[in-house]
Amino acid sequence: MYSVAVLHAQFDLTRPLRVYSRGTLPDSPEPIVKGRFMPAAYARAELRDGSALINTDHFTAEVCPKGYVSGVKAGTFRDKRTGATDLGHGLDIVDFLLQPGRHPRENELPEAQRYQSEAAFHGSIEKHYVELPQICTQAQELPMTVHQAEGFAVVTQHWTWTAATVGYQPGSRWDQTLVFPAGKRFFYSADVVTSANDAEKLLLRIDLPGHLKHQQADTFEEVYLSSHGRIPAEEFLVDFPPDGRFLYQRRNGAAESLIRAYKIRGGPWLAGMTLDPAQVWEAWCHQRGYVCFIEEIGGYPVRAGDTFGAAHLLGFFDSVEEMHQVYEEHRGATRLEANESSYHLVKGDR
Repeated sequence: MYSVAVLHAQFDLTRPLRVYSRGTLPDSPEPIVKGRFMPAAYARAELRDGSALINTDHFTAEVCPKGYVSGVKAGTFRDKRTGATDLGHGLDIVDFLLQPGRHPRENELPEAQRYQSEAAFHGSIEKHYVELPQICTQAQELPMTVHQAEGFAVVTQHWTWTAATVGYQPGSRWDQTLVFPAGKRFFYSADVVTSANDAEKLLLRIDLPGHLKHQQADTFEEVYLSSHGRIPAEEFLVDFPPDGRFLYQRRNGAAESLIRAYKIRGGPWLAGMTLDPAQVWEAWCHQRGYVCFIEEIGGYPVRAGDTFGAAHLLGFFDSVEEMHQVYEEHRGATRLEANESSYHLVKGDR
């Protein structure tokens, strides 16, 4: 189920990291990002008890392909500078495929496949499931590969949905790439779906950066949403639905940026960024016993065999200004690709 590859990379530490624009690999005239690794920087990956353990000069993390799966395991993303860790159920956690609106054959669905749009945790936003199950809670185990290169480590995971609601067929595949670079307080991720269905507005639901556990705001000081600004922790003391407050919807026009973060009490910010806001259909930030950070990727017409997805950046930051600076350095990336010697943030279409 798991494989580990040690990549003997030809990686020149004195040259900028190669990050190329769409359609120009490897001869890009305009890289999106340029950076240099410091000699002391490192990124290592180790496979232990089936999990990928990541250790860089700035952070540690774990990717566990069993149990509650996808993304980075809860409580394992630790900032070496401050000792802070993520506060939720994991980072870049993946759910299922769905579409806006009620299912056209709602009365034919079994109860387990009906989207509970009347429930408080879904608000009054009507949607319907396309393919199930929810990956994070029900896939149970994911195929995983771990690649160690000079200057970065890569973990990939994937899953093929096994059930579909009436009128659709199962078989869409989700692929996730996680790149952990040396010399940074953040990592990159990308989620890509290859659809088994024709759909008008197919959506992939993910948690980004990840949900935030707390008891009466004891773990965090405030939330930052680039679509809404800075929000004091006191706004999240009482439950409210996704469409109650702080809802972002692309139908009103794509945001200038898509940054979602929480300020750890007494510590740094932990932020998740989708690097091309046009890839996000809807984003929630509401209270339901915890602060629920959900994004829905896609919302464009697809045909069977088409792919769609988004590229993200997740990490620790000292200020909102620093988040925006890093965002500008990466703006417009829609794909993340990794090979034996470099990784590439690719700018282009969905």
